[in-house]
Amino acid sequence: MTLVMKFGGTSVGSAQAMRETAVLIQQAQQEWGQVVVVASGMGSKPVKVTDLLLNGAHTAVAGDGDTFKGYAEQMRQIHHEAIDGLLEPEGERQAIMAEIDQFVRQYERLCQAICVLAELTPRALDALGGMGEQMSVRILAAYLRQIGFPAEAVDATELVVTDDNFLSANPFMDLTEAKVTARLQPLLDQGITPIVTGFIGATKAGTTTTLGRGGSDFSAAILGQALKANEVWIWTDVDGVMTTDPRLVPSARNIPTLTFREVSELAFYGAKVLHPKTIRPCVENGIPLRIKNTFNPTHDGTVIVPDNGNGKGGIKAVTAIKNLSLLTVEGKGMLGVPGIAARTFGAVARSQVSVLLISQASSEQSICFATPEATADTVIAALEAEFATEIARRDIDRIWADHDVSIVTVVGAGMRGTPGIAGRLFSALGNNGVNIIAIAQGSSECSISLVVDGEETGTAVAHIHELI
Repeated sequence: MTLVMKFGGTSVGSAQAMRETAVLIQQAQQEWGQVVVVASGMGSKPVKVTDLLLNGAHTAVAGDGDTFKGYAEQMRQIHHEAIDGLLEPEGERQAIMAEIDQFVRQYERLCQAICVLAELTPRALDALGGMGEQMSVRILAAYLRQIGFPAEAVDATELVVTDDNFLSANPFMDLTEAKVTARLQPLLDQGITPIVTGFIGATKAGTTTTLGRGGSDFSAAILGQALKANEVWIWTDVDGVMTTDPRLVPSARNIPTLTFREVSELAFYGAKVLHPKTIRPCVENGIPLRIKNTFNPTHDGTVIVPDNGNGKGGIKAVTAIKNLSLLTVEGKGMLGVPGIAARTFGAVARSQVSVLLISQASSEQSICFATPEATADTVIAALEAEFATEIARRDIDRIWADHDVSIVTVVGAGMRGTPGIAGRLFSALGNNGVNIIAIAQGSSECSISLVVDGEETGTAVAHIHELI
């Protein structure tokens, strides 16, 4: 059986964390037979290597020729400290240290070029952004070899073939599967565990790209699909997916099982554990994906399974997105006029703004939708330009925004077969003085989204959570 395991930055953030991660890798290999490891860059609080890499580039493009050098030295110290704590002098310590120093020098050269040119392109950011992963996998693989566990560091630039959409590249799965099979399967057949860089890939021409938000999780899912893995495990620093944000509700608890549809809804509406893009390769191939806690490895975590259409139990989780605006296009002249919605969202799309929720009155006299707070003025200006004629002749009365609102979303595939869910939600909020500004529910009934005033977010989430 084949298992793909991804370890986040805190799981490889120090020598001690890498030792504990190595134990988990060995245990998994004994149980599963074939294991592929995907690792992030070192990320112990408060310093994350990826942040240092990118922050240094941003100071360089502003004409600061010194700050990035300090970041480079900080990165060198972080990695040298991990190497000193893991690798014996008579072994690979000096060779690995030399490789790390080479990456740091390359980072300094790139930042110097950025400073001189006063230009920082997405392509340059991608060249810098994945260096943390390239350094961490080399240290982890060397430590595994030192303790007698065959392992080899592999750069995902050799495996994941992407388009040239820098900062958020998309994989070509047919090309990727061919490369993964050719590069990793021989290692697995020899009993060698590949330690693969997360987050990065490369174009067909070999230029380094990154996979965007949740990139290392996405890397694991891509490799899971390419290798036809039996499961994909995402190791993080929480016990799986929680019923809500424990910062809002301290009584939040772990959810043992979620369907792909449920976790996609949760991820879209603010849950921080997984990005929807991460899930897709597993969804399409029926591969269970499990989220586990590196620092509590005996906990079963949350397993994400294919949708089976037999959801039970009503509400499973509640999540929230803050700092939004609710925009409304309103007018008596909209009634029965074709194309108003299309033109509305066409204008929003041309503004390159994402719409998070849509609600329309059945009378067709208003359309409202939620966008990030910072984009509200831009979208209103675009809509006023699009509907200038309609506004002039009073077909559209006004285009306006409620600012500082939140979307609170209740998720559970079993809500479809459980009568009275909506009534219980509205009663819970109404009885506690929370006003609902707008409502949206998909026909699947897997989620119900409510827009509330930003100041009432915590109250709304807490009282809905009591219904779980």
